[in-house]
Amino acid sequence: MDSDQRILDLFSSVGGLALGAKVATQLLGGRATFEGAVDTDRDALRVHEHNLLTRRVIHESVLELVDLPISEDAKTGLLRFKNPTMLPLGQGFDGVSLLIGGPPCQGHSTLNNKTRSDDPKNRLMLTMPGIAVALGINAVVIENVPNVVNDANRVVQKTHELFVNHGYHVEQGVIAANQLGWPQTRKRFFMVARLDKAPIRFDAVVHGLRMPPKNVGWVLEDLLDFGGHEPSIMDTSPKMSLDNVRRVDYLFDQDLYDLPDDQRPKCHQNGHTYPAVYGRMHWDEPAPTITGGFLSPGRGRFVHPRRRRVLTPHEAARIQGFPDWFDFVSPMGEALNRSMLAKWIGDAVPSMLATAAVLSAIG
Repeated sequence: MDSDQRILDLFSSVGGLALGAKVATQLLGGRATFEGAVDTDRDALRVHEHNLLTRRVIHESVLELVDLPISEDAKTGLLRFKNPTMLPLGQGFDGVSLLIGGPPCQGHSTLNNKTRSDDPKNRLMLTMPGIAVALGINAVVIENVPNVVNDANRVVQKTHELFVNHGYHVEQGVIAANQLGWPQTRKRFFMVARLDKAPIRFDAVVHGLRMPPKNVGWVLEDLLDFGGHEPSIMDTSPKMSLDNVRRVDYLFDQDLYDLPDDQRPKCHQNGHTYPAVYGRMHWDEPAPTITGGFLSPGRGRFVHPRRRRVLTPHEAARIQGFPDWFDFVSPMGEALNRSMLAKWIGDAVPSMLATAAVLSAIG
């Protein structure tokens, strides 16, 4: 496989998975060209285009790119595509060598109690093998939450089967960021498919990339009092409610990392299943999973280990593996707001996890 990669990024958001693909390609001596990014978030696409010089951005559902007739063999029950065809919006991507994507995953997340595994959006994963087959793409990387394997519609099994029945070799499993020495415990599920040969096993890739374990202090130390005279929205945390100020003060005054029940809201005082909520990070340990709720102490363990506040967007982006050069540009004609940043940063796959998965696909 040529070391240069022409990449199509589906469900792209701002490009967390793409960053990992870029690094993996560079580690193998190649150059990554982003032929396209597809997402329903127009503002996220602008960030992707700005940072990764993406040649074409498509503000549309991935379902609008391809016609995916699927047949099931009456005797064997095997699934196959019946001549998947790129629709007009999806044409112009001939020559793409690597397809990457993180289909919407909230329906699988253990943090989502309402929809869990029966979310219809989970079927979007099937577009990944469909587009790969339609365009003859050699390598594919799909990212999702670990719980996706429990999807009620067996979307992982169906996706795996469609790849195999069209000649792809498949590797799949879960990789944790701290396995690679990164200071976050976040885990992600990856499925890697390759047409010309088997992907590299995940355990071999992880072994090759393994670094000494790092902690939150390593990634945040130089940002403790960052911001200058006019700090940007990236380097300030939101103003907390008086109740949350009191809770954070209690943690620091008592030198605690978990908030006692009697200091929590009344709805938590008769029992709860979220011990990390209102928690303080440990300076000398990896961070917990960063989510889109990192701007609120009531959404997880997001209180800074050494400052009486929650994380700033800059700090959360660092923990997620976004380099400091990555510019979260504002929407056209609008100011950047914290809600956008929280979603983009919290929903991203940590880039070092993406690097490992892409090395499996193209190494």
